[in-house]
Amino acid sequence: MITHTAYRGWEHNVLLSNGHLEVLATLDVGPRLLRFAFAGGPNVLKEFAEQLGHAGEPEWKSRGGHRLWHAPEARPRSYWPDNDPVALEELDELSLCLTPPPETGNGVQKQMELRMAADADEVTVTHRLTNTGPWEITLAPWALSVMDMGGTAIIPLPEKRPHSEVLLPECPLVLWPYSDLTDARLKFTHRYIMLAQTPGSPPTKFGLALSEGWAAYQVHGHLFVKYFDFFPELPYPDFGCNFEAFTNEEILEVESLGPLTLLAPGESVEHVETWRLFDDVPPITDEASIDREVLPRVRAEF
Repeated sequence: MITHTAYRGWEHNVLLSNGHLEVLATLDVGPRLLRFAFAGGPNVLKEFAEQLGHAGEPEWKSRGGHRLWHAPEARPRSYWPDNDPVALEELDELSLCLTPPPETGNGVQKQMELRMAADADEVTVTHRLTNTGPWEITLAPWALSVMDMGGTAIIPLPEKRPHSEVLLPECPLVLWPYSDLTDARLKFTHRYIMLAQTPGSPPTKFGLALSEGWAAYQVHGHLFVKYFDFFPELPYPDFGCNFEAFTNEEILEVESLGPLTLLAPGESVEHVETWRLFDDVPPITDEASIDREVLPRVRAEF
């Protein structure tokens, strides 16, 4: 069901719900998905309260929630202000499309299309970029979910195989100039990387070529899982990353990226994520708790 509602100071917002799961997007700026939750339950996405309810600012605002960018990151290109009204197309009772004004300075048109399952706690988010300029451009769709404070990200590593069977590397780990592998928020286990969001802590980031097809975030007793594809034969930005995680004193971003794509004028590229939400999930502290609490849910058939 699609309903229109006021939300946090914005008058024009759309709520997509199957009666159990809900996702809310504002139409006053964006496209931004501001809320992903069970009906009436806590939001797993971060909201910057002081930035909500405003529009038309000349500079980009984080606001929180989930957004679509195009990689590689650069200023000012990546920080195009998405502070204008968004057009809504209702595709059916559980599907909609959000279209902001084109980024005239970048020659890019963004779109987000949402399709919610009728009988499962699952929504598919299609991120679309179209070249609206007069010449070819190369970019990668970049889907950034800004998660609420106090949780833990879980990132799976490739299946371990013996040295006698595999001689070449398969999973680059990419660091930023402010990355710190001794950071207490970061934990490497045999089969996972864990990254905690700790209020008051400085920024850190890493990326990798994630072949396992999912990443997760546990917060508020809930587990948020996003699923996405990896095409190892194609080039990716940031030394080959299709997944990146960033955290600072207020947020943790769970980010997936599509391949770098050359778009002729008028051509589009899509990047698809499937989101699931689970409740009654205790805090994740080690590999055993991931195996016990996360993996069965990640692999569950809806």
